[in-house]
Amino acid sequence: MKLITSTVISNKRIIKELERRRDIERPRTRDILGSWIIWLRCPQIAQEARPGQFVMVNCGEECTLPRPLSIHQVNAKGDIALFFAVWEDGKGTKWLSQRKAGDNIDLLDHPLGNGFSINPDSRNLLLVAGGIGITPLYFLAKQGGKRGLKIKLLRGASGESKPSGERNPSQHYPEELLPSGIDVKTITSSKDGKRDMVLDLLMPGVADSADQVFACGPAAMYREMAQRKQELGLKGKPIQVSMEMRMGCGLGVCYACTVRTRSGLKQVCKDGPVFELDDIIWDELIPNC
Repeated sequence: MKLITSTVISNKRIIKELERRRDIERPRTRDILGSWIIWLRCPQIAQEARPGQFVMVNCGEECTLPRPLSIHQVNAKGDIALFFAVWEDGKGTKWLSQRKAGDNIDLLDHPLGNGFSINPDSRNLLLVAGGIGITPLYFLAKQGGKRGLKIKLLRGASGESKPSGERNPSQHYPEELLPSGIDVKTITSSKDGKRDMVLDLLMPGVADSADQVFACGPAAMYREMAQRKQELGLKGKPIQVSMEMRMGCGLGVCYACTVRTRSGLKQVCKDGPVFELDDIIWDELIPNC
């Protein structure tokens, strides 16, 4: 592996800021300054990339370690798109959001990790996106569409009110930018941010026709999916989930992203980030949520 230099084609904020209420119990309350799509010219990565894989991006001199970012889109010109949220204290992503067309950005020269896998006999795919979980699922939906598969997307986002009580801007990925030809169901959480999450869209019958289920969202969402399979209509369905963990190297060297699975310790960067839902021991990963 070596570093390559990519050129910024465009960089645009597509979702505005989210101001968090401080009276809601959370492990850590942080505002989001917005969500961006940045397009980079890097043909070597675009040609090899598969849905669910990620890249390691150097984010300026103040960031010692590169940042892992899921590949959101690719095009025939040799460009890749990264979709990312910028937290108020997000030093790396804040730097990335300030890059202009023509700027250069260094990243490792290959797409990393094991991505999603569509079975040859699958005809109907169900995608479940919690919050910014649309990031890798967009790429998967595009690939499935090219194969003539039917795609249903369930997506949820925060509808939390600002500390002032006013409404935050919509945190949903703009519908006009979603891939065409997919069936989209949307839910927005209530003003206190505690109710109406994306799994509420899994009403009886919704998953019946799905040959495979693919999800991207917080670990707590995955644990709930694993615990409520029968209720959510997921019993017996192959379910792949994309995990997000802190990474130091992205290459399986530092072991910072190690998780316990039913077949032993695995590294999210090397063995994932996509795993079968039942492989992960969720109660050990998030015992207090």
